[in-house]
Amino acid sequence: MALTPTSSNNQIDSSLVVTKQTSNTFRVRYEDDYKLIGMCDDIEAMEQAIFKIINTERYKYLIYDWNYGIELSDLIGEPIPYVYAEIERRIKEALLADDRIKEVKDFRFSNEGGSVLCLFTAITIYGDINNISKEVTAYVRK
Repeated sequence: MALTPTSSNNQIDSSLVVTKQTSNTFRVRYEDDYKLIGMCDDIEAMEQAIFKIINTERYKYLIYDWNYGIELSDLIGEPIPYVYAEIERRIKEALLADDRIKEVKDFRFSNEGGSVLCLFTAITIYGDINNISKEVTAYVRK
């Protein structure tokens, strides 16, 4: 008795069509009160998704999958050259987990008063999103 099927009738139906879900989502006003103000799609939805990914600490919230978010809290107190390298690697890792993001590039760094600011560009299936910023705002060593 075989454990796997031996019949040739177990083939995949070639008429099946796989469709991706749209990026249609609620528009959130992040500037002040996080209020929902309608719907958004495509590039605006991607900007919102990127904002959420890079501002959600990975493993901190049980509602999110372990592949969602970014790990930045352990960079606090580390030397600035190390922080620069790690922020770039971690941002790429976090964003490329989303299949709508094709590439993350053009990283630029600055530091002032113990905070590190990172600007970068994300190439998505909907277009390029430039001058995305992420700041590690706790004290880092010089």
